[in-house]
Amino acid sequence: MRKGEQTKLRIIEKSAVLFNDKGYTGTTMQDIMDATGLTKGAIYRTFTSKDDIAIEAFQYAGHVLWQQFAAAIELQDTAIGKILAMCDVYRDTVHNPPIQGGCPFLNTAVESDHSFPVLRDHAAQAYTQMSGFLQSLLAQGVSNGEFQPEMELESVASFIFSSIEGGIMASRLTRDNRHVAYSRQHIERLLMTYKAH
Repeated sequence: MRKGEQTKLRIIEKSAVLFNDKGYTGTTMQDIMDATGLTKGAIYRTFTSKDDIAIEAFQYAGHVLWQQFAAAIELQDTAIGKILAMCDVYRDTVHNPPIQGGCPFLNTAVESDHSFPVLRDHAAQAYTQMSGFLQSLLAQGVSNGEFQPEMELESVASFIFSSIEGGIMASRLTRDNRHVAYSRQHIERLLMTYKAH
């Protein structure tokens, strides 16, 4: 990797944590300079604006998260097992989240809703991608006879994603992992009601 690419990756990695932990508006260029050890000039030779850094940092955080989801489901044979394994990535969201600061989907969606429309579009795309992936897992479960064919894939996928994100929010707010545990528990119960007999 060339020096310029190494510098760019360092900025993205450090900024991903900063934005996820402090928020976009709460993170200053000075914070990025302090975290990377780079001058403002060096950063602006790599990125044209803080917005550009934020977008690439969000994409990087999403990539890190997808790697953890992929590793979690790799050893699972059933759709239920895969979905619950994805939930378990956030089992200790208070003390050991997959990315420092919590869920980048949730954090970015909330912060960018009104203040940063370009980043909001990226968060919406990430939501669509995650929802589609959950629907594909559910569809596999239907096709292999694990779930009843009348399962409404989009509705169930939306509930799963919304429930776990809500559990993450509540757990991080209260500093208590029981809320993500509750979400997982009820996701499992819902999926069991669709089990084929």
